[in-house]
Amino acid sequence: MNFRSTSDDEPELNLIPLIDVLLMTLIFLIVTTSFTKESQLRVRLPEAAAEAPAEKPTVRIAIDARGQYFINDQQLLNTSAETLRTALARAVEREKEPLLVIQADAKTPHEAVVRVMDVARRLGLSQLTFATQQPASEPPTP
Repeated sequence: MNFRSTSDDEPELNLIPLIDVLLMTLIFLIVTTSFTKESQLRVRLPEAAAEAPAEKPTVRIAIDARGQYFINDQQLLNTSAETLRTALARAVEREKEPLLVIQADAKTPHEAVVRVMDVARRLGLSQLTFATQQPASEPPTP
């Protein structure tokens, strides 16, 4: 009995099924990924126990940790009060008495938040609120 092979052919590895599986996995991940507004701008909100405001037209101003302003997810060119005033006036011109929601990062400089409040006051916006997150539930004390 001769169990030895006389041919010197090396086994061939077919990569086409592997590529198909990888492409299908990639397509699945792309299709099932969801994108939200919160993932665009990382703002860590301070914690506070508060009720949700009533439904009314809102204008959101987000301020990141570096003090950069975003009005309805559109970043402003700089942090000057005049730029902020112009952009905010443009954002509220279509709304009657909108609610101004300030989403300031917990590490935002105080000056940036005060600047937004001052510009809002000068534009005659009297309804403003701060976005916060609910505090983590504390364990009961024994």
